[in-house]
Amino acid sequence: MAARPEDAKTEIGDLRLTKGSELEALLDEERKAWRESIHWDFGASADLIRRYVDMRALSGSVLRVNRRVAGYAYHVAEETKTLIGNLFVLPPLATPEAEHRLLQAALSEAFEHRASRIEAQLMMLRHRPEHGRLARTFPGLRGRTFPRYFMVAPLGSLGAPRKPPGTRIEPWDERYSDGAARLIAAAYRSHIDSEINDQYRTPAGSRRFLSNIVLYPGCGAFQSGASFAAFQHTSGEIAGMSLASIVAPGTGHITQICVAPAARHSGIGTALLIRSLEGLRHAGCAEVSLTVTADNTSAIRLYERLGFRVLREFAAYVWERA
Repeated sequence: MAARPEDAKTEIGDLRLTKGSELEALLDEERKAWRESIHWDFGASADLIRRYVDMRALSGSVLRVNRRVAGYAYHVAEETKTLIGNLFVLPPLATPEAEHRLLQAALSEAFEHRASRIEAQLMMLRHRPEHGRLARTFPGLRGRTFPRYFMVAPLGSLGAPRKPPGTRIEPWDERYSDGAARLIAAAYRSHIDSEINDQYRTPAGSRRFLSNIVLYPGCGAFQSGASFAAFQHTSGEIAGMSLASIVAPGTGHITQICVAPAARHSGIGTALLIRSLEGLRHAGCAEVSLTVTADNTSAIRLYERLGFRVLREFAAYVWERA
């Protein structure tokens, strides 16, 4: 009979001193949680995590309950910022205290490496962090929570989208990346999402963000056939884009959609999104998902018109030290 969480002996250990095999049962449970809650195949990410753990190349912490690994968190340092990439605890043991201890360990190590900013979007986190409690541990810490939605829609035929006047829409090509990075920085200037992800604030940061979408499995397998860019006829400048991935058999995901400020309210965003949805349908997807910040009401209205509904609420978190 398993020990109750309140009776178990718990301790925090270093992920770099942990073997990948010790995470096997935990990662299996996490794959199940992602599949059941958001229809996402976490397998490729789990394999990558296990490989980096075996290489001792992934910074983070493990939660041990009676000496067995029952939770983990990992983080990645980028100059003066740390990104907490994931935090997961076995469901029967995922108490607020267990998650808090892993989060506190991540913040502690980030500050040891002189991070002034920590970002996290933890889809499987069950309890929201207690910012006040963390601030008592780390004086001067400011924590913010940004509610977000994970939305899904069935993929039926949407018909041919209206072509916005004065624009042309092209299938995605890697040569568009530099222009797309400038587009993201312009589109998210003073936008709430640039408070969540500071990569959006500069073309260089946005270029790294695009590379992560295309090259790494965290957002699924990139689908060039369901990704598009819109260009102004007169200037040739990129005016919008919609990028898509496949995250599980039969399930697609919109990883990025944005429109240049000067081109908003022209129908470009709708036209791009419909093309991506049709591209995913032709790739064999029966449903599609996306994430959106709850305060982005104009985007949510567009998604709802196209059949999207909220499947799960989660949050993005930012911590900064004065």
